Amino acid sequence: MTLPKIAFVCVDDTPFYHVTSRCVRRSFLCGVDHATGKDYSHRRLFIEHGIHLLSSLFAIDIAAYVVISNHVHIIIKLSPEGDQ
Repeated sequence: MTLPKIAFVCVDDTPFYHVTSRCVRRSFLCGVDHATGKDYSHRRLFIEHGIHLLSSLFAIDIAAYVVISNHVHIIIKLSPEGDQ
């Protein structure tokens, strides 16, 4: 059962959250796919630009991120409206 974000996000407790997103079916996000030999390294810059674009559009700051071959980890800091 999904929960609304108000049920588990509380800026008073901590403004920092760990967000992750992973590819399915052994797909490659970036880097060299050893099974097929295809190189997806060009995607890394696109993903990094997307992360920074989204942080400029929403009330979040990027504390850290890492783009791995099949998933992404991002540490975000929520910036509620009064803090900007």
